[in-house]
Amino acid sequence: MIRIGIDCYNLEGETKAHRAGVGRHIYHLLEEIHKNKALKDTYRFYLYFRAGIPDDIPFLDNDIFVPKVAKLPFFLPFFRPSYLVYFNIALPIRLLLDRVKLIFLPAFLLPFVCPAKSVVVLPNDIYYEMNNKKMPLRYRIGYKVFANNAALRATKIITQSYASRDEIQNKKFLRKRNIGVIPLGVHTIDVQSTKTVPKEKLLFYLGQAFPRRHLYETLLAFEKIADEFPDYSFLAVGVDRYNPPIINKTVEEINARLGAERIKRKESITDEELLENFMKATVFFYISSSEGMGMPPLEALAYGTAPVVADTGTTREQFQDNAFFVANPDSVDEIADMMRYALQHPEERKKIEQNGKERMANYSWKRHADSMIELFEKMV
Repeated sequence: MIRIGIDCYNLEGETKAHRAGVGRHIYHLLEEIHKNKALKDTYRFYLYFRAGIPDDIPFLDNDIFVPKVAKLPFFLPFFRPSYLVYFNIALPIRLLLDRVKLIFLPAFLLPFVCPAKSVVVLPNDIYYEMNNKKMPLRYRIGYKVFANNAALRATKIITQSYASRDEIQNKKFLRKRNIGVIPLGVHTIDVQSTKTVPKEKLLFYLGQAFPRRHLYETLLAFEKIADEFPDYSFLAVGVDRYNPPIINKTVEEINARLGAERIKRKESITDEELLENFMKATVFFYISSSEGMGMPPLEALAYGTAPVVADTGTTREQFQDNAFFVANPDSVDEIADMMRYALQHPEERKKIEQNGKERMANYSWKRHADSMIELFEKMV
C-alpha cells in the first residue's frame, strides 16, 4: 500500500462556502480521489491537520483517507502547536511515524526537515507577495524563507500554468529545476440542470481581496462610470486582505458620494448564491497583477459571463482572446475605460461567452487529479 501525505492545514477553520485558494484546491482534489474507486487497492492518503479535522467534508470517511491531527507525540502531546511548530516539527515527525513515502504540500512552502519525498506547488504570485510592501512583514519573511527553501530543496516543484512556470524559472534557485505544469480545475454546477437565470445589470467580483487583485482600484473605477450607467450595481465578495483593511470603508465612502447603495459588499456567499451571481452578472472583474492560475474568472466564463482581467502571460494563456484585458491594473482610469467598453459592447460579451466555454475542457478537476496521481506514481 502506497502512503501519500497531504498537508491539509488550509481546510481548517472554514466551511465549504468560505474556502478559497489553497483550501479550495485541496477540497476538490480530495473529492476526485474519493470518486476514483480504482485507487483504493493501491493508495492510502494521510491527511494532516494542525488543530482539528473539519466535520463538514462528507467524503473524509472514505477508507482511502487517513485524517490525522499532527500533534507532538514525545512531549506536550495535548498541546496545540502554532503553525510554525506544526509545519516544521509536528508534520515531519508524523511523516516518519506513519512511514509516508511522499508528501504533497499545496501551500508553496517546505519544512526545513522533510523525511519524505516532496511535491510543492510554487506559483509566480508567491514571489510577487514576498516583495509586496503592502503585505504584513511577517508574511513576507515567511514566504521568503519557506518558499525559497521549497525552490531549493523540494523533490518536485509544480505550478499551474506555463506562463507561471516561465516566470519562476528565472528565479535564483529554480533556473536548473524541471518544473511541472498541472492546471487546476474549474468547479461548475451542471447549468443544464438548473433554472435559467436571466442577466441583470450587475458587475461582480469574487476572491480574497489581496492588493494585487486591485479590488480597491476597481471600485474607484466603478464610481467614475456610475453616472453613465445609473441602473448598474456592483457586488464585491471576498475577505479583505489589504493591510490595513480598506474595502468596507471604501464601499461606504463611494456609496455616500453616489447617494445610493450602488456597491454591495459580502465576505462570503453560498454555492447557490455564487451560481446565481455568476450567471446573472453582466461582467465579472478579477484584475490581478499576478496569479499562478486565477480561478474565479474561469468559473465566470464557464457560467456564461465575460471576465475583465489584467493583461498578463497567465491570462493570455488561459483565455486567449476570450476576455476583456486591462493593460495597467494599477490605473483606475484604464480599469474604468475597459469597464465602460465592456458594458457598451454586448456583441463582444456574447462572442466571449460563446467561444470561452470551449476553453473549459482544459480545466476539469478530474483531469487535475488524474495528473497528480500520475505524478505521485512516477515519484514513488
